[in-house]
Amino acid sequence: MLLERTLSQLDVGFVPDHIAQEMGHLGYAQWLGALKGDAGYFNEAMRAYELAQPFIPTSPAVAVFCHLLVESTASPLRALELKLPAPTRRGGAKARRDVL
Repeated sequence: MLLERTLSQLDVGFVPDHIAQEMGHLGYAQWLGALKGDAGYFNEAMRAYELAQPFIPTSPAVAVFCHLLVESTASPLRALELKLPAPTRRGGAKARRDVL
């Protein structure tokens, strides 16, 4: 269920490459965090890839997500470099003052 939601969040059509990279990496982290502890990683990754594959031509973010799935199942195993977005301030007192 969460896999389908993750894919629908990633399938926003064409976006610039840097945004697609961020979205794909965040989608992978979200999918990975939702896996059950007793789930077999390889089988779950292949299931996710099979569901996401039809969206690759029309959504760069889904393509990044699929690339991470394939890369994570390759041998020999190695750590993935996930690029999460830089933290930004989105509000607070300064933002309220700037509106005035």
